[in-house]
Amino acid sequence: MPASPPNPASIDFAALDMLRVVHELGSFTAAAEKLNVNQSAVSYTIGKLRACFQDPLFVREGGRQVATDRCEEILAKSLQMLGMLDEMLQPDAFAPGQATQNVTIACNYYERVLLIPGIVAAIRQVAPKMTVKVISSLSDGHLRLLRREADVLIGPFERAESGFHSRRLYGEEYACLMDPGHPLARTPLDADRYLSLNHVLIDYGAGWQSAFLRELEAAGHRLTPTIVVPSPAGLGTLIAGSDLVATIPRRLGARDAETLTLAPSPFRGRFDVSLVWAAHTNASAMHRWLRDLIWSACRG
Repeated sequence: MPASPPNPASIDFAALDMLRVVHELGSFTAAAEKLNVNQSAVSYTIGKLRACFQDPLFVREGGRQVATDRCEEILAKSLQMLGMLDEMLQPDAFAPGQATQNVTIACNYYERVLLIPGIVAAIRQVAPKMTVKVISSLSDGHLRLLRREADVLIGPFERAESGFHSRRLYGEEYACLMDPGHPLARTPLDADRYLSLNHVLIDYGAGWQSAFLRELEAAGHRLTPTIVVPSPAGLGTLIAGSDLVATIPRRLGARDAETLTLAPSPFRGRFDVSLVWAAHTNASAMHRWLRDLIWSACRG
């Protein structure tokens, strides 16, 4: 007589969290190390989940444990349950002056240069025992929130789907950064003049496209760059004394306004810089405090 599948009620939150970690790391061995358990414990738990859900959940491809479609569905629902458990476990009050937690902020170069210094200063002023970790968000910052790798995400990353919340910090637009001696430094740029420039294009990678490029292409144009770089870092040195022009967020370009010229771009690519967080932290007193502090520091 075939054995009946395990009772679904036997699956606990620890098993679902282990499923999340294996999915995140793509390895039973790495998951065991992160959770500080034996690999056999991970294999046993995943085996129990496989029997219960009647699906392999993971298949080995290219040296990694790759999730099946059924596993992705199960994980999406289990993350919601784990989030609700997190909310229930959160204390009703938070005392920043005595807090020793680590907070992790996901963002990119723009935010690290313009916003993180003020945020860190504000945290240290009222919560001196807390520590701050800043990680890159690239284009998958929302996944870092779901995987609990970050507490908040800052940047042009509004999330409209369920499971996320966002709060607009301020609006931003693109401008042209060039040497003061550039022949067009004091000439209003229309589309034709703009497209004729020798452009430095910032290619952030990971499928990310800047808002001004989307606007430019929607108008039927195509930008042919002279130089492509992976980050705005060092742009001032690259542009100074040359005929190169970079289109970058206005607030970022303003940092070089003393030595370079910042001119309006015909393709402004207006966008919002937002604070984004996952639903499982929405009710947490500590996270509410952190979000309010970030909002105040970035708006001040």
